[in-house]
Amino acid sequence: MRIQTRTPFVGRRWSAFTLIELLVVIAIIAILAGLLLPALSKAKAKGQAVTCMNNAKQLMIAWHLYAGDYNDRVVNNFGVAETLTEDQSKTFRNWVNNVMTWGLDPGNTNVAWVQNGALAPYSGGDWKLYKCSADVYLSQAQRNAGWTARVRSYSMNAFCGAFNPNPNDAWARGLNMFNTDYRQFLKLTDIPQPAMIYVTLDEHPDSINDGYYLLDPHPGSGNWGDLPASYHNGAAGFAFADGHSEIHMWLFPTTKKKVNFNYSGQTFPQSQRGDNDWAVQRTSVKAR
Repeated sequence: MRIQTRTPFVGRRWSAFTLIELLVVIAIIAILAGLLLPALSKAKAKGQAVTCMNNAKQLMIAWHLYAGDYNDRVVNNFGVAETLTEDQSKTFRNWVNNVMTWGLDPGNTNVAWVQNGALAPYSGGDWKLYKCSADVYLSQAQRNAGWTARVRSYSMNAFCGAFNPNPNDAWARGLNMFNTDYRQFLKLTDIPQPAMIYVTLDEHPDSINDGYYLLDPHPGSGNWGDLPASYHNGAAGFAFADGHSEIHMWLFPTTKKKVNFNYSGQTFPQSQRGDNDWAVQRTSVKAR
């Protein structure tokens, strides 16, 4: 018997990329990635901004529903000490009952202290409405503890709502506790131009603590006090008393502050006061 063997590759040469060809391919991929990644990043930021605006709008619906049940009176908006007192006494009369820090305090992650807030029954108890998806900041201590996120990103305009349960304080006379020459809005009808007064906003991760966002309302003060966030490509989300929400783009670097995991106030030169002026004009009005 005769056995035949075949050598199918005889006379053929193996083909392969040269080093130069490989480098060219890698360079092209790098160029395409460089063109594509910024577009993807912007698309992601845009999606987060849309989600943020939707959350803010839902909170404004809850804010109005609350006022409808309480004779037009808007929800309480307490400071740090007042909020902690609510937690200790388990009265939970604030719109949110947690205080944010960069430490391991339970208020950073305990969703119950948002869900037991006075506004929660009107927002379906959905704690995610209080969190901006672009807020991914955690301190090193919090990461080491295995945390994945803090529970709240939004704060409420300090010129809206009762500051504490004491009916003899300045807020009860319609005056802000820290700026008594400016009005405290206690009812929906107190707000002269609802489309021009914000109620909630993204607060900067460094300055957020209680739910009480205090901005110096005096034009040209040179100091932000609490600082708004700039999560959305240098912009922050705001929700207004008429129910609409918007993303506002900041213009100056003193507003778009990096997260440093501490905060002692943020000043700005008069040449960069435009961002602050925009916010001040939408914070309150002079008391008569």
